[in-house]
Amino acid sequence: MTPISSRTAVTEQPVLDVFAERWSTRIFDPAAPLDEPAFASALEAARWAPSASNTQPWRAIVARRGTAEHRAVLDALMGFNQVWADAASALVVFVAETAREDGEPLTWAVYDTGQAAAYFTIQAHAGGLVTHQMGGFHRDQVAAAFDIEARFDPISVVAVGLLGDPAGATEAIRERESLPRTRRPIAETLLVDA
Repeated sequence: MTPISSRTAVTEQPVLDVFAERWSTRIFDPAAPLDEPAFASALEAARWAPSASNTQPWRAIVARRGTAEHRAVLDALMGFNQVWADAASALVVFVAETAREDGEPLTWAVYDTGQAAAYFTIQAHAGGLVTHQMGGFHRDQVAAAFDIEARFDPISVVAVGLLGDPAGATEAIRERESLPRTRRPIAETLLVDA
């Protein structure tokens, strides 16, 4: 079993340490306050993600643990995500602006919002925070809870905080966290490599 506290990926090619070391934990310290400077830097990194024609078609809902907003996001999570995500210092919902106010579609909005979320997670890791992105949530429930216009679409929820003590996690979570990190080989990913 891989120790939960050291999960550096074995890569086929050299990458920046921050990419190899970043992983998605389900074990958060339920008592740790959010490191606000590191969190602010993660939001700043998301702000500088690239987007089509610099439209920046993303928004975020920040819900800190202990607030009604955190409870609303937690209640919208599906299944197993509810078991562990309540310990995160914050839950961040990334929302894509899929159409302008005049109804013109923003075709690349979901892709661009994904980039903003990725920039957020990488900067969070570099700042000593841990994250876990989730797609398993009821989008309509989040939209209703926060009165989000129809032209905005909740895309993902990111749990963020400090790494917790694995001894306090359930056996099922410890087992999942200890599995080897794997990715499909690059050769199987490239459809064309001319």
